[in-house]
Amino acid sequence: MDFKQLAVYALVGFLAQMIDGSLGMAYGVSSTTFLTTVGVPVKIAGASVHTAEVFTTLVSGLSHWRAKNIDWDIFKRLIVPGVIGGALGAYVLVSVPGEALSPFVNAYLLIMGIIVIVRAVKGVSKKLIEGNKIIPVGLVGGFFDAVGGGGWGPIVTSTMVASGHTPRYTIGSVNTAEFFVTIVQTLTFAVFLGVGEYLDVIAGLALGGVIAAPMAAILCKKLPEKKLMLAVGVLIVLLNIRNIVAVFIR
Repeated sequence: MDFKQLAVYALVGFLAQMIDGSLGMAYGVSSTTFLTTVGVPVKIAGASVHTAEVFTTLVSGLSHWRAKNIDWDIFKRLIVPGVIGGALGAYVLVSVPGEALSPFVNAYLLIMGIIVIVRAVKGVSKKLIEGNKIIPVGLVGGFFDAVGGGGWGPIVTSTMVASGHTPRYTIGSVNTAEFFVTIVQTLTFAVFLGVGEYLDVIAGLALGGVIAAPMAAILCKKLPEKKLMLAVGVLIVLLNIRNIVAVFIR
């Protein structure tokens, strides 16, 4: 094992988890982007990131639980559809190319990001998605998370926050449910793909993410609601503008 490379992967995992744990998204997106940039195949990058997330989401979920950042009603409505969507998405990724779906997902997320920013600025708090309406959000989020190497947080967190849910409890609930979604995705990848060749990538990402998770949960709890909501919106917009531009300059 190359310890220099391990340290680089750990740094990536740390930074990605600080963003994900405090703002509810971007661990998978940022980690997958880095791995594919240095030449790791898309399918292996997705499998490696999701395997590492088994460890990071476990610690993140426990950290959000201790920080009292979880709305258990949201959690319960997300977990089962998220698991089903994640398994289907992982199977699709190892069977057919998922890149064709990315521009449509990015366009949707860009709109959600703009809505989050507008609601943060105007202070609108009416909930548009409640009760069983949350279920399809989990299903779609789990599916595109597996297909795109990251998408659970951006899709689920942005949609929930844009619909009026409190950012702190949305982020805590979404991150905690992600642990169970990630386990199913990882098992699906392991059966159809295998990840033994990239254990150093997995170990580095997991190590950095586990170290960052408790700090990120505390940061999520401490940030003022309006600023947290605005930060979520800006992050969504920037990430998806970048992704849309990348499609046209390939």
